[in-house]
Amino acid sequence: MSEHLLTVENISKNFGGLLAINNVSFHIGKEEMVGVIGPNGAGKTTTIRLIAGILKPTMGRILFKGEDITKLRISDIVNQGIASTFQVVKPFRHLPVHANVMVSCLCRRANSKGEWVKTLEAKARDALEFCGLADLALEQASVLSHGDLKRLELARAIATEPELLLLDEPFGGLNPAETNLIARSLKRLHKGGRFGRLHSEGPSMLIVEHKLKELMEIVDRVIVINFGEILAIGTPEEIVRNKKVVEAYIGKEAFKFVS
Repeated sequence: MSEHLLTVENISKNFGGLLAINNVSFHIGKEEMVGVIGPNGAGKTTTIRLIAGILKPTMGRILFKGEDITKLRISDIVNQGIASTFQVVKPFRHLPVHANVMVSCLCRRANSKGEWVKTLEAKARDALEFCGLADLALEQASVLSHGDLKRLELARAIATEPELLLLDEPFGGLNPAETNLIARSLKRLHKGGRFGRLHSEGPSMLIVEHKLKELMEIVDRVIVINFGEILAIGTPEEIVRNKKVVEAYIGKEAFKFVS
């Protein structure tokens, strides 16, 4: 059994003649929150999609709990314990909010983990309550605000009982109050509190985000990607003091993130 929950080994991804990801390697430990930052087009979302199985690497491999998942289907990766949220939220807009989450509860993993004796409706309600959407459970997803749609996306992901949560810009398009709410929810989820009950541990997380201040406040380590390659890996404090990172992406404003 691998000591790391997730291991990414020398992955590369070509789109025709474009090399989007070049020989990227990193790991995520159990109970760890890791941020991914970098300029637009650096390869951050591509990396997330490779881990989730949406894309397949041209070279390299991805291990989850020591098992090679590189060639698995998306559904199999979800059932292994990896769930994702996406930058562009795409709910079932003409279904009620609770039905959107019930779809996630249909996966094999959700039916074998957690309080499996509960009905799909009860599991969906638990996830919605955790994300603060219980009052909107019967509303159609099409009427939700952007902030509520982001919370619905999180509810759908955590309903699968993941051990690793991949989040692509969870704060994107949110106002400061909404951003703070999502950040606190992620921190609480990570500490083991979800669905109204307390667990010994929560899922590990890999978070792609452009809102650096909010990200730096919740993650343990940061991976910096630039031009499809790893530029630096370190703690938030190390990253904002890394001259290469400051010059390539963050800028001098980053120093205000360090207390």
